[in-house]
Amino acid sequence: MATDPIADMLTRIRNAILARHDFVLMPASGMKLSIVKILREEGFIGDYEVLKGKPQRMIKIYLKYTEKKEPMLTGLKRVSKPGLRVYVQRTEIPRVYGGVGIAILSTPKGVMSGQQAWRQKVGGELLCYIW
Repeated sequence: MATDPIADMLTRIRNAILARHDFVLMPASGMKLSIVKILREEGFIGDYEVLKGKPQRMIKIYLKYTEKKEPMLTGLKRVSKPGLRVYVQRTEIPRVYGGVGIAILSTPKGVMSGQQAWRQKVGGELLCYIW
């Protein structure tokens, strides 16, 4: 059992991209679904679907590649960990790679990208960087 499900999710995606897989499966949770929705909105993944299973629901994430078989997602980094939580105010929300990447935050208004949080004038827990 993983002690940090978000880090486990990011690692599964990273490994699938390195192996050039078309999709990756992982156990579903509300937080993971919120992160996957943001990845789809920002164009880092193709699509996703939630598969109903007996012991647990699963998320099937379809990875996105360019015509040259280069992945759209080149990096994922977990920031706030169970042992060291990282919180940011609205003014401290980082820009990832000069705006090419995104920061994902868990705010009182839900999980959202750093840009959305900045527009809504909220801060929160800095979950991860995606580029």
